[in-house]
Amino acid sequence: MTGWKRVKLGEVCEITSSKRVFYSEYTENGVPFYRSKEIIEYSKGSSPSELLYISEDKYNDIKRRFGVPQDGDMLLTSVGTIGIPYIVKSNNKFYFKDGNLTWFKDFQKTCLSSYLFYWIKSPLGQGVLYNSTIGSSQKALTINALKRLEIPLPPLPIQHRIAEILSAYDDMIENCRRQIRLLEEAAQRLYREWFVDMHFPNHETTPRQPNGLPEGWEKKRAEEYFNITIGKTPPRAEKQWFLNRGQGICWLSISDMNESNTYVLSTKESLSSEAINKYNMKIVPKGTVLLSFKLTVGRVSIAGEKMCSNEAIAHFYVDDTTRYYLYGYLNNFKFSTLGSTSSISQAVNSKIIKAMPILMPTIEVLKQYSAISTVYFKNILNLQSTLTSLTRARDLLLLRLMSGEITIKDKELTKGATLSHKLQNT
Repeated sequence: MTGWKRVKLGEVCEITSSKRVFYSEYTENGVPFYRSKEIIEYSKGSSPSELLYISEDKYNDIKRRFGVPQDGDMLLTSVGTIGIPYIVKSNNKFYFKDGNLTWFKDFQKTCLSSYLFYWIKSPLGQGVLYNSTIGSSQKALTINALKRLEIPLPPLPIQHRIAEILSAYDDMIENCRRQIRLLEEAAQRLYREWFVDMHFPNHETTPRQPNGLPEGWEKKRAEEYFNITIGKTPPRAEKQWFLNRGQGICWLSISDMNESNTYVLSTKESLSSEAINKYNMKIVPKGTVLLSFKLTVGRVSIAGEKMCSNEAIAHFYVDDTTRYYLYGYLNNFKFSTLGSTSSISQAVNSKIIKAMPILMPTIEVLKQYSAISTVYFKNILNLQSTLTSLTRARDLLLLRLMSGEITIKDKELTKGATLSHKLQNT
């Protein structure tokens, strides 16, 4: 690649960490204090769920004595979950945990932090980072290893163009995520209005039973309403059963559910048809409601394709009338009321899941709710499909740009939609 050269990261920026902040210095509010967890959540397009804080005085003292992350600096997750980068924005006031995150700052004029951000996100960069880790039980990246790490560095105008093209895709991806979040919030508001606040149509004139429920409503065990099955895992030692993403039948894990929105459209691993037959795996149809009940209890998704799952996930077979009601019900259910079957972590067993109480409205109310909520969920599914296509196109473009397979001189690079279509069909 003409004009490209290889440089060590330590030659183009300063690589360091933060000053230690102790647990006793956390406060209930103030300046956000990021760990890997927050950076990972930002990378998925979501807001941090459980922020920590330090006081304004502590932040100002650190800023005066040691400096804090500035616009254009980059953070990198460096322990456990390796290699997720984050570019600091101008309005992003925070500090971060030492050890968990590595700080890249004071970039030389020859290297853009945005170019380094995309190189790290590419399969090439991820492979180099993984090969630079230490530790067996928990992988980690050291500052010294990162300083010695070599990257391909194109001329500055090409770095600018690569970052510009890829950021255009990121903007479209973020716009999709934002619309999905708004639709999910609208669907949740509708559910809570009807079935938590009990302001369903004609609620004022609906008689009540002695138990307080509206007339015709009932509460029974989940298995009395739904066919519920549990997934399983073939022996991990028999590696021939496990295939990469996009091959065989999708095999769902809780991490796939955590990384998805409402619908699960793909999984990191798949199973061969031989494994499905040999171990009598349950293949659930598109539209099945899925519930995690071990380790992470209460994660709810809808199968966007036919798939099977591991043994930590229950499958609720539903019809079109009950699908979105059950999805809302499980998302609002307090699973802590079921207790736990583990002394180490939160977990319940399949018997408890099948016996959990389900409040069921009348069929008339369910049909009315389904008619309205279906609009939200169809739009969510369409947006998730678009999001998947955009992400795949960006990742393929990222790989081809960083490997030199596509040169920056290609005129079609300025036509994002055209290029996206071409990449998806190659």
